[in-house]
Amino acid sequence: MNQLKLKFFLLMALAISLFSCAPQKQEEQKPNILFIMSDDHAYQAISAYGYGLNKTPNIDRLAQEGAIFTRSCVTNSICAPSRAVLLTGKHSFINGKVDNAQPFNWDQDNFPKLLQANGYQTAMIGKIHLDGVPQGFDFSMVLRGQGHYYNPEFMVNGEWKRFEGYCTDIVTETMLDWLKNKRDPNKPFCALYHQKAPHRNWKPAPKYLHLYDDVTFDPPANYFDDYEGRGTAAHTQEMKVDGHALWGHDFKMLTDPDGNETGFANELNRFNEKQKADWLAAYTPKNDAMKAANLSGKELGIWKFNRYIKDYLRTIKSVDDGVGEVLDYLEEAGLAENTIVVYTSDQGFYLGEHGWFDKRFMYEESFRTPLLVRFPKEIKAGTKINKLVQNLDFAPTFLDYAGIKAPADMQGESFRHLVAGETSEWRDAVYYTYYEYPSVHMVKRHYGVSTERYKLIHFYYDIDEWEMYDLQTDPSEMKNIYNDPAYAEVQQELHTRLTELRNKYGDSDENDQKYLNSYLAHQEAVKKRQAEQKAQNN
Repeated sequence: MNQLKLKFFLLMALAISLFSCAPQKQEEQKPNILFIMSDDHAYQAISAYGYGLNKTPNIDRLAQEGAIFTRSCVTNSICAPSRAVLLTGKHSFINGKVDNAQPFNWDQDNFPKLLQANGYQTAMIGKIHLDGVPQGFDFSMVLRGQGHYYNPEFMVNGEWKRFEGYCTDIVTETMLDWLKNKRDPNKPFCALYHQKAPHRNWKPAPKYLHLYDDVTFDPPANYFDDYEGRGTAAHTQEMKVDGHALWGHDFKMLTDPDGNETGFANELNRFNEKQKADWLAAYTPKNDAMKAANLSGKELGIWKFNRYIKDYLRTIKSVDDGVGEVLDYLEEAGLAENTIVVYTSDQGFYLGEHGWFDKRFMYEESFRTPLLVRFPKEIKAGTKINKLVQNLDFAPTFLDYAGIKAPADMQGESFRHLVAGETSEWRDAVYYTYYEYPSVHMVKRHYGVSTERYKLIHFYYDIDEWEMYDLQTDPSEMKNIYNDPAYAEVQQELHTRLTELRNKYGDSDENDQKYLNSYLAHQEAVKKRQAEQKAQNN
């Protein structure tokens, strides 16, 4: 009888033990989230998108094993505002970060804070480009501003430290170290793995300084665009590869073809002796050969395009390598099945289209972003999504996967059921804003609406012009059809939809004026500080 009682109590103890472990087991089943964001990575430069420019086998794995989005886009095509939208799930005019100059309020809600409050361990490693100490992260290691490619400074949990090495590699190594050694394996994790590359000025890693030396790239068909049929904004921008890019900073020449010092030597002072020697050994012969060729006209323009695109693609090679290392670790650690992996960029980028580099415009190359998502539990391999999703949607989507109700003031929508193939219902249009003018690259202020086929853009502030494009018949947006009588009905429909979206999201002309005043005041304050600093130095 005593033995029977003993067995009974042991069975009861075992049952109680198993029951008490059930919540922890359920907690572990929440999906991990690995969000990979590069800076200015054009969809044209990811081989899964089929442009044939370069090869990105590791990023492509996400498309092969998960989903590729063909019409992912942003609400504001510039670095810091895009990242603020990612974190908050709110448009720029709601979260307050409308341009790179305005401060960002970290005290407001963001999705990592909400995940953290619900049992997730969170980390941000790399570039965020938002001033202040990041909130919502158990561990953060972020670059100062735009950051440096070589020997960069990072703020590690609020303290600045300088690291020796190449930025992309440092970010990847730190991400892997956190995943392997620093996180609590009993908690689900959300890790933001953000690369500086391929942001300007495109300095390749030492091992890739000669990549593409044996290749000559053809520029896009509209590289020598004269902007006929477009408005004032296209004519007055300052972002032409052959015209506005700099001999030193962008083309990596110590002296220009006329023998003038470019200032690039100062950038090399950041390098250690080995890095500098490797760099000069790679670029000096190429620069000397270019000068000896005495190029002019279109030949010179094509040389500039090749110097730009090769350096840009070289930096992407390091990004792709890092993605491969992290994906391999997830496989080896048995984490791949229960980890949502996202690869995207903070906006698109011009790779010579219209003759440009940079972004800012609502035209397709900067408006659209790459987006690839893998989650084996819910997303079928080889899925393709053609709907208009935005960076506005990331925050509510991640909260949805984690089983957390999104706050009512988040303006995006979860695309979880869309990408899982459980619904085809989705928005028919998206809203866009751009504020940073007058400023670098001189792209006019504008806002607009895009449907799957049409786009309507209003350029304002010192002009009042409308542009409209039919993306089906004119995918390169070469002809403004706003005043074309054949599209009069479409124009009216787009105006109506634009008004509806401005009302829905809470935008207005008053917002525009408020942020204009704030921006101009900030610019004046910067000029005043610079003048005071100059006076002190003298």
